[in-house]
Amino acid sequence: MGGSAGNLVEWYDFYAYAALAIYFAPAFFPSEDRTAQLLATAAIFAAGFLMRPIGAWIMGVYGDHHGRKAGLALSVGLMCGGSLLIAVAPTHAQAGVLSPVILLAARMLQGLSVGGEYGTSATYLSEMAPRGQRGFWSSFQYVTLIGGQLCALAVVLLLQAVMSEQALEAWGWRIPFLIGAGLALIVYVLRRRLAETASFEAMAGTERPRSTILNLWRDHPRASILVATITAGGSLAFYAYTTYMQKFLVNTTGFDRQTATQVMTAALVVFMLAQPVFGHFADRFGRKPMLLLFGFGAMATTVPAYTLIATAASPLTAFALITAMLMVLAAYTSISALVKAELFPAHIRTLGVALPYAIGNTLFGGTAEYAALWLKQAEQEAGFYWYVTAVIGIATIGFMMLPETKTASLIQED
Repeated sequence: MGGSAGNLVEWYDFYAYAALAIYFAPAFFPSEDRTAQLLATAAIFAAGFLMRPIGAWIMGVYGDHHGRKAGLALSVGLMCGGSLLIAVAPTHAQAGVLSPVILLAARMLQGLSVGGEYGTSATYLSEMAPRGQRGFWSSFQYVTLIGGQLCALAVVLLLQAVMSEQALEAWGWRIPFLIGAGLALIVYVLRRRLAETASFEAMAGTERPRSTILNLWRDHPRASILVATITAGGSLAFYAYTTYMQKFLVNTTGFDRQTATQVMTAALVVFMLAQPVFGHFADRFGRKPMLLLFGFGAMATTVPAYTLIATAASPLTAFALITAMLMVLAAYTSISALVKAELFPAHIRTLGVALPYAIGNTLFGGTAEYAALWLKQAEQEAGFYWYVTAVIGIATIGFMMLPETKTASLIQED
């Protein structure tokens, strides 16, 4: 719980931006074209991802040198600052071009934070779990990640229920970011009290190679490339199926914003509950069967599912299709952090998980919404479905090249 709580807050704040963009986009980017407004906010969303490799590098090295819990506390502290900055950011009417600049700065601070959070929390959970249950326990990284999304959506639903559309667009969208900053402060205090992992403590006083980018590339090039490759497909699918899907339901399917939020909330609840189930399957049957289930399953279903959702007449139909996509994705998300952690030795594990992941995530996950909206604006929306399928196909080649880390894990301590 200690290792996961901060992950929930990190992703609450990060997803709040995506969920509320349909409300605050006019405040920062005045325009008569809704797609153009969303395109601008998606560009800043993607810019936050550009900070992820920097955050992964800085805090990956920090976590390998100073401890996993120290890295966890630092990442959530940075997220608190980014959320608070968004909450108080002036609108375009108040500050002109300075307004989107402030929004960009806040997003970059959040990107720096999340870049360090993933590798540190993945390493912490994987090292804390006993060998025969690592899939199950590490799956809680995505339980809390999705839980953060659900908390953000729950706050949006509550605000939609008690506030008018006009009030939400005027100032109500700031409330979730204030909540996120307060929660991050609480979790910062909690994380300062965490126990350190046995893997890190076992390195105390020993001679070991330094955790640096040069040593990572020199000693672990194959593992680093594989992590970046599988992350590309997995992250793109995750953001396409979750973060972008809410906008897709509004902007393409034609649902109102409240209905789209309700559909995604219900689908994400099922997705969250599926994580430990697939994590348990990975403990029993191995990591590769789960990864290949996602790879081949997603390639077969992405195009037809998006095509059907685009013309769905009923929210129930959209929910069923999205949930089916998310069940396929759960085979990857439940163990993605664990597989990466098991590829690297303890002295460079945090950096090895964080940096290649951040690169793949930045290039493909962070640009998912922008690519989707750009293709829609160009009247080639179906091209996005095929793009997602192709990148997942490349990741599937990476899955086939991975060792079965259930039996070849480099995590030595239970």
